[in-house]
Parts: sequence; structure tokens; C-alpha cells
Amino acid sequence: MLPAPGWPEGRGGQTESCRHRQMVDAVRYLVAGGITWRAMPTDFPAWDRVYTFFRCRRDKGLTAEFHDRLRERVRQAAGREAEPAAAVIDAQSVKAAASVSAATKGFDGGKKVNDRKRHIVVDTLGLLLTVMVTAAPVTDRDEGQTLPARLRERH
Repeated sequence: MLPAPGWPEGRGGQTESCRHRQMVDAVRYLVAGGITWRAMPTDFPAWDRVYTFFRCRRDKGLTAEFHDRLRERVRQAAGREAEPAAAVIDAQSVKAAASVSAATKGFDGGKKVNDRKRHIVVDTLGLLLTVMVTAAPVTDRDEGQTLPARLRERH
């Protein structure tokens, strides 16, 4: 049987857009559930194919670009300018997984937590602008000077 006009000859199976959608859905499922790559349900493509799909797009900067475009649309839907004019910096000490190496952990004496600290910058709607994860003993003052420089690079 000949392919439909305008369609390339192939081995059959699903169209590329259908497979692309399955990959995106698999990545969203992984992030929403906080599961590991190898714990991907069998309803999705094989975990190593999904990981390769994600890694290629991440390495090309497409994941960050997608996030930035989505944030701009959310801001515009809320009646704001696409790019934020103000931001809020915050830090939080968090427990890391047991698989995290000891070299990237530390003790936060103020919070009495022995793990990591995440430093974030959000706009006035609470949408993420930039994030940095450090060992817990890094002071908020030190990262408070680093984060604005990273923010200026991206925005």
C-alpha cells in the first residue's frame, strides 16, 4: 500500500508528533510524581528513551526556553508585562536524598539541618526566575550577591 500524498515512506507505526507527545507526557509524569527514571510505568516508552529525549532537549537549552515562554504567557494572562520588573529572593534548607554525595552537603547551624540549601528568585506572581542549590552552610548573604548576577544573565 502506498503512503498518503505528502507523507514520507516509513516503516509504519505512530507518527512523530504522537511519539513526541508520549515523551513529553512521560517527563511530566516523572516530575509530578517525583519518581526515578527507571520507575517509569510501562504505559510510557522505555525509560532510557524518555531520558535520552529529555537530556537532548535539556542540553540544547530547550527546556529552559520552554519554561521561560510558559512563564511569559502566564504573566501576560494575568495582565502583567512578559518580563518581570521585580523579584523576590528566598532560601530554604532541605534534606537531600541519601544518594547525594557528602561533598555537596553541609550543616546549617541556624536551621539545625545537615543537608542542602536551595536559593530561588521568583517574580511577584511566584513564578520561578532562577534557582541555585548549594551545601547548607553557604550563607544567604553570599548567595544573595550571586543570584542577581545569574538573573541578569538570563533576563
